[in-house]
Amino acid sequence: MTRAYNDLSALELNPPQSIVDLRIIEANSAAAYFRAWRDMPIKWRGTSRHPIPDDWRDVGPRTSAFALAGNRNASHPINAMLNYAYAVLESRMRIKAVSEGYDPTIGIMHEGGNGASAFIFDIMEPERSTIDLAMLTLIKSTMFQPGDFMLRKDGVVRLNPQFARRIVLQSALVRTCNQPPVVGRMERADKEPCPR
Repeated sequence: MTRAYNDLSALELNPPQSIVDLRIIEANSAAAYFRAWRDMPIKWRGTSRHPIPDDWRDVGPRTSAFALAGNRNASHPINAMLNYAYAVLESRMRIKAVSEGYDPTIGIMHEGGNGASAFIFDIMEPERSTIDLAMLTLIKSTMFQPGDFMLRKDGVVRLNPQFARRIVLQSALVRTCNQPPVVGRMERADKEPCPR
């Protein structure tokens, strides 16, 4: 967290001169942020009958053993949860943005060719913290079972479909209770009351 604070302070003293410079600061801050998650214990039950890899007992790095960079093809359950929750957020933001007439390919901070959804990634950023809060809440309050996840033969971790639904519900509940919608006229998708 010290790194993230230092990066924010540097922005005030020496503002970036380009979007690329700003993205580098953001990437370094995100890496520091996810390092703060590391070694958080994960509670498990049923592991005597269905053993889990040792590195699943704590939150690990926000990277994948199967990618040179990034976190696609999660090799850890927490990354699988985050990837799925972010994918649901991306889909929700894409539907809402397109239905309001926004072009998903014209971004401000994000860029990409061949029809990449740069604008969708831009409008996801303010809501990522809500997804993170939902996943942290779930990690701290849940006794996971090995069956919540599927470990493919190639080592990639996926969510059990029933557990994937829980991820969606947890993300929607936290979002509804903690944050307004991001783009223009977007309405809340769910009207469930917030827990007290």
